[in-house]
Amino acid sequence: MARRFPAFLAAIRAALFYTTTFLFAAPLFCLMLLAYPYVLKFDKFRRRAEHAINTVWAKLTTLFYYPVEIVGLENLPAADQPAVYVSNHQSFLDIYTLFHLHRDFKFISKTSNFLIPIIGWSMFLTGHVMINRVDRRSQLECLKQCGELLKQGASVLFFPEGTRTKDGRMHAFKKGAFSVAAKAKVPVVPITLLGTGDLMPNAREYLLYPGKVKVIIHPPVPPASADDMTEAAYKAVAGSLPPQLVAPLDEEAKE
Repeated sequence: MARRFPAFLAAIRAALFYTTTFLFAAPLFCLMLLAYPYVLKFDKFRRRAEHAINTVWAKLTTLFYYPVEIVGLENLPAADQPAVYVSNHQSFLDIYTLFHLHRDFKFISKTSNFLIPIIGWSMFLTGHVMINRVDRRSQLECLKQCGELLKQGASVLFFPEGTRTKDGRMHAFKKGAFSVAAKAKVPVVPITLLGTGDLMPNAREYLLYPGKVKVIIHPPVPPASADDMTEAAYKAVAGSLPPQLVAPLDEEAKE
């Protein structure tokens, strides 16, 4: 679909998408500001009211540009069960799509994203976790903060590849998310995203092609060692991707 759809039309769709997301974000951000004192006082860690507003924002935006099909909703833990959610990372659209899960979570994002007007400020109000990817101390502090969130009953979302795919394929999972889950003794919920990379390929965020997105929620991986949880989650996520979209692990070992 992406190759047959004219790039200039995809660029127009992307411009409309960003316009739409900011039009919805502005008034909803005002609601977040109003809710913030209540959230800090009564729900400091999960911040469910803020997450609910983010969900409305994401679903209203995507409604006009792509449908989201979710498979495996029965595999989601109870809403009050803290868990580590892990997903492959294809596109800028991944976060928008994962808001469709109706589970509150905190995700990790580089510090500069929190400076984006309205969108970044909303991330701050919701309590998402900042990281400086080139600073080892920041990385360790990020994992520590995620562990504390889990201890307080909040869930955390990781993209364990570390960054968005550069070649369209899923790569090996780093162990940080699973070390946090193992230490907190919470389950890991593997999620496969299909289609977001086709709609808005990484490094081409100025294009938005038509199409649909599928989210596959796999059965939770129970608490175990970080190595065992990493292997189980990787197999679950990779198992629902076409083989050509999974980079061989032995290829990565050589790199």
